[in-house]
Amino acid sequence: MNSRDLESVLLSRCTTVARQPSAQAQDQREANVFRLAAMVVQTRFPAESKSLMRASDDYFASHPSERLTPQTVVRNGWIFNLPRLRDMLTQQL
Repeated sequence: MNSRDLESVLLSRCTTVARQPSAQAQDQREANVFRLAAMVVQTRFPAESKSLMRASDDYFASHPSERLTPQTVVRNGWIFNLPRLRDMLTQQL
């Protein structure tokens, strides 16, 4: 899976979790991306932001050492940059 495909899958998961408050992060990658997604959409989509942050926080409650800095998330290629993440999520939400 190339980086664009991975980004597409993660954006789809963000949209699902944002709309389904009971959805959970499945792994470290999702939990970190959900956390960033929650931050970048907070002002325009507060309810969705809360769902994403809750999913992230729930995961990190069990795996606290797996939380990464935003720079590391970008460096890992899970997202390209925060403005792009915000713009793409805004379109989907």
